Amino acid sequence: MGDAADMESFAPEVDPRAFRTALGSFATGVTVVTARDARGEPVGLTANSFASVSLDPPLVLWSPARASRRFEAFVEAEDFAIHVLARDQQAVCDAFVRAQGGFAAVAWSEGPRGLPLLEGCVARFLCRREAAIDGGDHAILLGRVWSAARSDGAPLVFQGGRYGGFVPADEPHPSPDSAP
Repeated sequence: MGDAADMESFAPEVDPRAFRTALGSFATGVTVVTARDARGEPVGLTANSFASVSLDPPLVLWSPARASRRFEAFVEAEDFAIHVLARDQQAVCDAFVRAQGGFAAVAWSEGPRGLPLLEGCVARFLCRREAAIDGGDHAILLGRVWSAARSDGAPLVFQGGRYGGFVPADEPHPSPDSAP
């Protein structure tokens, strides 16, 4: 398993579906990014394209799709909040996949600089937009973190089109027969 002889090569431009499937092999955490649009209304978007960039200065990035109806709101927002979702927050994730209604379905409050802050997440990064970079069908938004918070909760994980949790390699994995 994982042997190069077992791998199928392809050209991403020729087979975008295979490219997307290959990208899905990489397990990621799940985030919801929130901000205020030009009218001051809260906007939120589920994203797994989150990464740390630098510790000094503290920088992170995420990448909204240009096709998203919320794209302009995020590219124009001076501040945004990135929430790393907890293992039990798949419903929160699902609420922000759709363009409308995310905030009506979740617990949130207004934070510093008017940022909408979601409750129950395992980490939160409040950011000032440092740069917006062209990234093809996405933009790469670089944020300077001006405040962060964390808890000891377990994160929600996404891999291969499925949600789950993280099990450390040194802990026994549950057998399929013991699943609830």
